[in-house]
Amino acid sequence: MNLWLLLTLTALAEYAYQTRGTHSCPDLCTCSFLPSSAEVVCRQSSLTYFPADGLYPNITRLSIQSRNLSFITARHLSFVPLLNHLQLYHTNLSSLPSDLLGAIPHLSTLDLTGNQLIHLPPKVFVHSLLHSLVLKNNLIEKAHGEWFSDNSSLTWLDLSGNRLTSITAALLQKLPHLENLDLSHNHLQELQPDTLANLHHLETLNLAGNKLISLKPSTFSHNVKLSQLFLQENQLRELPVTLLQGLQHLELLLLNQNRLRYLPSGLLDDRKSSFQMTVTGNPWQCDANLEYLWKWLTNHPQNVFFLDEVVCDGPEALKHKQVVSLTDSQLDPK
Repeated sequence: MNLWLLLTLTALAEYAYQTRGTHSCPDLCTCSFLPSSAEVVCRQSSLTYFPADGLYPNITRLSIQSRNLSFITARHLSFVPLLNHLQLYHTNLSSLPSDLLGAIPHLSTLDLTGNQLIHLPPKVFVHSLLHSLVLKNNLIEKAHGEWFSDNSSLTWLDLSGNRLTSITAALLQKLPHLENLDLSHNHLQELQPDTLANLHHLETLNLAGNKLISLKPSTFSHNVKLSQLFLQENQLRELPVTLLQGLQHLELLLLNQNRLRYLPSGLLDDRKSSFQMTVTGNPWQCDANLEYLWKWLTNHPQNVFFLDEVVCDGPEALKHKQVVSLTDSQLDPK
């Protein structure tokens, strides 16, 4: 064996000896190691406690999924001070300590999907670098502005699948940098005109699966960067003609599964050629008042998903007939 090879093997053996303890992995978890970071994933249902043993400081991503994990503390997270991505997914957490994030100053993404969270303490998400917060599928009945600091750095907030009956301007005023807001599958019945007024950077807004009956003309007037708007599966009966006014970047509009009978003349004017929409599952009343939608669908078939499923609900003579197949005389018989 030559000298170079001997020295190399000796160095590798010494490195392995020195790092033997640092590259351990917690029980019931799997680990991926990189020179300057690591990821730990714990998905065993038998995990009943935070896996502090085996964690080491340069872990940057931690994901825990266990229905038997019921609490976590700031001290637990002090074992991983470089953490930038934390997922506590489908655990049994019903509350969080207000100082939870204090020991992880680099955290950028926090995912708390599928827990039992109802009430959260003030300042729980006051964190200078937090950009993405997912609270999907919990039991939250009210979202509070006091959770956040003024001028929060959040760009992504997911509150879908909770029990919200309203969303306040006081909350969203704290989040001026939001680009993506998901409020789908809650119990929202209305949006006040100023609710979204401070979200000048908003690009995606998901309001699907709520109980919205109507929208005010100025609801989205301050959200000029909006490119995707999801309004499907609500109870909308009519839309203001100026609802989309000023939304020059709008690329996608979903209106399916509502209670719309007509669209107001002018609603879809000045849409870009790349604009796409869905309007299926509405009780379209195929008479003279539907002329605007009929003409728009006829002239822009490439902009409509599931065009052949846009059918008349009335009158009885036209029931189930495709809207684009109608003639002038059928819409406005003399």
